[in-house]
Amino acid sequence: MLRLLLRPVLRMSVLSISTLFVTSAFAHDLWISRNSYRNPAGEWCCGAEDCGVVSPNAVKTSKGGYSLRGPVTYGMGATGNEADGPTRQENLNEIVPYSQTLPSPDGAYWRCKRPDGTPRCFFAPPSGS
Repeated sequence: MLRLLLRPVLRMSVLSISTLFVTSAFAHDLWISRNSYRNPAGEWCCGAEDCGVVSPNAVKTSKGGYSLRGPVTYGMGATGNEADGPTRQENLNEIVPYSQTLPSPDGAYWRCKRPDGTPRCFFAPPSGS
């Protein structure tokens, strides 16, 4: 009798745990990785672990490209999701040529980096937005 009563509880527990793992997997599914963006060299731009939001105040346009001088925020501070890790910030000081810039569908500036910290992808809002 006790077994019959515990069966639904066990099923709900397994379902809850499965849902938790699936939700965590999707948390790292930033629009950048979900849409399979690649830079002009063909490298994947990746996702929440290595893509961060660049402060609009840190971005200036110049003759050769975007001048990035200021903070970029990674992790939960960029995505709003705890599963993407703690908020981390770095200060940028680089120029991204216009030819290496991809359109940002969410209207924010995003920078993705390689494991060594060098830039991999840069997303900018389309002009006039």
